[in-house]
This record gives sequence, C-alpha cells and structure tokens, in this order.
Amino acid sequence: MDLENKYRLRVENCIGTIIDVHKAIGNAYENQDFLVQFEALKQTIKGLDMGLVHEGDIYMLEHATNVLLGQFKPIFETEDFGQVYEEQKN
Repeated sequence: MDLENKYRLRVENCIGTIIDVHKAIGNAYENQDFLVQFEALKQTIKGLDMGLVHEGDIYMLEHATNVLLGQFKPIFETEDFGQVYEEQKN
C-alpha cells in the first residue's frame, strides 16, 4: 500500500470513529447536523489529493480525534451507553 493510501485510510478511520461514537450516543445527545457534516466529510475525503498531505497533518488529525474521544470517556465510563464496538478493532 502506498503512502497516499495509508494516509487516506488513517483519515477515514478517524472520521469513521467519530461517526461511530456519535451513533452510539446519538439518542441521548441527538444532533443530526453534526452527524450529517461528518458523513459529508467522509465522502469528501475520497476526492482529496492525498499527495498534498503530510505525516504531520495526519498526526494532528489523529491527535485531535484522540482528544475528542477523551472528552467522551466520562460518558462511556458511566456504562449508560455500552460499547461502541462489539470487539476491539485494532
């Protein structure tokens, strides 16, 4: 797999994770506009020229995703929402 495809996969994984977490808590924190925007972003990434993307860009996105997930941690620790995934993905 070439570097551009690896970058695209990493970006898609970040966006997909955010979408999955939102769906897991969606009933309690319903904000369809948020979900629609991330679904649109997921589609936009498919046409992005990954040759313009650098490792540092991907790192910043992954870091921002991890910070966002850290904000959700207390919500999931209450066990009100269960697991986002049935089994560990990675």
